[in-house]
This record gives sequence, structure tokens and C-alpha cells, in this order.
Amino acid sequence: MVNRIACVGGGPGGLFFAALVKQADPSVEVTVFERNRAQDTFGFGVVFSDATLAAIHAADPVLRTALADHGRHWDDIEVRLKGQRIRCGGNGMAAITRKTLLQLLHQRAEEVGVELRFSHEIPADPAELADYDLIVAADGANSGLRDRLADVLVPEVEVATAKFIWFGTDYLFNGLTFVHEHGPHGTFAVHGYPISDSVSTFIVETNEESWRRAGLDEFDTAQPPGPSDEKSKAYLEKLFAEQIDGHELLVNNSRWGNFRTRRTQRWHSGNVVLLGDAAHTAHFSVGSGTKMALEDAVALAGSLLAHRDDLPSALEAYEAARRPSVDKIQGSARPSLSWWEHFGRYHDAFEPTQFAFHFMSRSIGKERIGRRDPEFVDQVVRDWRAAHDGRDPLDTPFREFSGRRLTAQELTAFRSEGCLWLTAPEVESRLPQIYDELADALSGDTPPDLVAVQGGTPLTRSLLAEQARLVHGIPALIVEDTMDDDRAETLLLSGRADLVAGEQA
Repeated sequence: MVNRIACVGGGPGGLFFAALVKQADPSVEVTVFERNRAQDTFGFGVVFSDATLAAIHAADPVLRTALADHGRHWDDIEVRLKGQRIRCGGNGMAAITRKTLLQLLHQRAEEVGVELRFSHEIPADPAELADYDLIVAADGANSGLRDRLADVLVPEVEVATAKFIWFGTDYLFNGLTFVHEHGPHGTFAVHGYPISDSVSTFIVETNEESWRRAGLDEFDTAQPPGPSDEKSKAYLEKLFAEQIDGHELLVNNSRWGNFRTRRTQRWHSGNVVLLGDAAHTAHFSVGSGTKMALEDAVALAGSLLAHRDDLPSALEAYEAARRPSVDKIQGSARPSLSWWEHFGRYHDAFEPTQFAFHFMSRSIGKERIGRRDPEFVDQVVRDWRAAHDGRDPLDTPFREFSGRRLTAQELTAFRSEGCLWLTAPEVESRLPQIYDELADALSGDTPPDLVAVQGGTPLTRSLLAEQARLVHGIPALIVEDTMDDDRAETLLLSGRADLVAGEQA
């Protein structure tokens, strides 16, 4: 029987879990330990997709009320590039300041009887909480409890190559807005979205080369949280001045970092269970970190109530219920994160509408985007037709081929001299080796005039094909075992490939 629960970490996931359990069973003693003061918070805002909140709202309406009373809602995603603003609708989202959300969750937890201990150093050793039947490690991406149990939980981390820094601004975006500026030192991009009536979140990303050329690598990120990088603030205010009408950037522990995707092979050990970022992270471009933590809270509370007298079964049921959804989100987040690692080449290669479509299709296809905003996709297709004598993507001739999807017979002919066949790797870490093979082949006495990419994963195939066509200027074919019209047209319209091949599903 679980009678006493310690929740280590007072972020949204930990607070929501604590309130759910205490509300469902007032006899359970639930204590939240938080190292910061009640009024402290890092970051600016959190964003949620309309389509993903049903389970959270069903468990407790606190988030629905918070977003309705204090949040901002929008439907369009806007992409700003080269003086143009491209909009794609059907992407309902809402955002709220992190501080407001935490205050409302504090109130909710206290209303149902949860004990909140602020300014209390979070234990990293489960032995320090030996009096509790269950310890919920909701202590974030740098979880001390997780790392203490690493031998059992087996945490993994993948570090992105792109640099990012988190600001706010008193400029109000209309909705989720992606802004791209090519400055004197390289290309920088912004994720901006409103979180209140007076403040927007303003996240900047760039590659390491641009970051160093701009001299933004001088701030000591090893110092404790608190001080912000004022030099980067001034640089980025100037670079994006026109985009934000001269408004200022707001700091809150604002410093550069590399996003870390975290996974753990197990989510629990003994009476310790991971929740939220302690167990898993997904790149902020898919806006799912806080949502996943809240969904973890719903699942963990439900499992504990369903297995009141059997803690091991409760924790197994929690992990079994949540892991498929988390795996799916992390799978979708990887192509999105990869897009931000390469957006500089897309900025240079594409005109605004194709650039926006390439961005929108990083994790979903043309048909799904079209269901959200038919006019946007129609414009993408019209632009293709205007550039290709009025022909649709699959019917557009390319060199000796009558269309862009090769038949089995044409694919056999494609294996002739003049075509370089490359097999994409299963993991991205091996791509540089294949890139070197491509570069060597192109520098030889008889360089190929076409590159065909097969094997690997959808992401590694696309990245290898883009390396050929966008970096080296060599047309690329992507070959897949099965490829329906939606997949084929998405690859062509987005500029990921010049030709495609694969049997209809």
C-alpha cells in the first residue's frame, strides 16, 4: 500500500501528478520538494497543441481553465523568409507563461492538500527519502535521482549540433512564427509565439560556425543558473530589430546550449519512478515537453489507483501505457530537430513558399498538411506548375525520364554509368562517412551526374539526398520499397529529391 509519496521537483508534471493523486485519495500523504522559491521560474512560456490535450483536460480542468483565462490561442503558423510571410492554417495551439501555469498548479495542489516544500534542496539519493513508499523523480532533464540509478535505468543522451538560446520579448507575435535572418556571420532563426497579452517567447537557433563567427561563444555557461548572456541579447536585438519592430528581448537565465534528447531504457527502479523530462525529452520545435510530463502524471496517478496494493505492477503499467506515445513523439521530434540543424542550407536553396512547405513537411506529408490548409498546399503546387510548364510533380519530365517517379524498368536503366548509388545508414551518426564517400566520388576523374539513395531511414535518406542536391548540386533520386503518391509528391515539392522510386503501397 502506498501511503506516503515524495515528488522530487515542482515543475508542471510533478505538481499535476501530486494534485491528481491527492484528489483521488485524500488519505495518501503527498509532499512536493522544490529547490526554488514559489515565485521563481526559468523560461518564459509553454505551448500546447489543441489536438493533444483531451486526456489532460479529462483528468483535471486546471490546464483548460488556465489556457482559457490566461493563455493565448492561434490557428496559423507563420514562416518569415526573405521579406515574405507565408501562413499555414489548421494548426490550433495555445500558450501560457510558465510562471502563471506554475502558480495555478501550486494553488490546485494546495487546495487538495498536497504539502509543498519550496527552497528545499532536492535529494539526489533515494536513501534520503527512505520514509516514503514512492519517490517520483520529476526533477527535470538533469535529474540527480535518474543519474544516481543509472546502472538500472540506463539513461541515454543525444546532443544536437545546433545552438539555441531562450529569450522573451515585449513584441507580440500573432501566433507561432518562425523568423529567419541571414546576418553578417550566418543564418539565425527564431521560434516566436505569444504567451500573454504583453510577452512572447523568443527562441533563437543557429549553427555552431555562425555562433562562433558572431563572437557569441564567450559567455561562461558553467556558472550556476541565474546570469544571462547580455552580449547575445544585444546582438540578436540588432539582428532581428526589423522583425520585432525594435522591441527589446527579455532575459531569464538566457544562455546558449545544445538541445539534449534524453531516453531511458527503464523508467523505474525499486520505489523510484521517473516522470517528464527526467525520463524523456523531445525538441521544443514539436512543443511537447510539458504536455508529455502532464500525460505522464495522468498515467502514473491512474496506475497507482488501479494497483493500490501492488507498487511494482503499478509502475510497470505506467511505463507500458506511456512509452509508445513518448516513442512516437520522440520519433517525430528527431526530423524536426534535424531540420533546425540544417535550416541554413534551406534558407539559401529555397524560395519562401517551398521553404515553408519543406518546414511543414519535416514530420508529416502533403495530404495531412492539405487537410489543415488546402490553400497553402494549392499554392505550393501552383508554384511547381509555374516552374515546370504547368505539369504536376509526378508528371514532370526529368532528363530522359517522362515523369519523376521511376518505373522498375527505368530504375534498372538508372543503374548505368553516370549514376552513383549510395546506401543511407540506419543512424545519423554514420552520415558524415557517407558524405565523405559522396565528396570523393564527385571529385574523381569521371564524377557521376546523378545520385541514387536507398536503404537507411526516411530521415537519413532525405539528408543524404539533400547533401547531393543542395550542397554539391547533383540531382538525387530517393528509392524506397513502397512509396504512395503522397510520399512521392512530398519529397518532390519540398525539394528533398529530384526523382523518386518505389512501389505503390
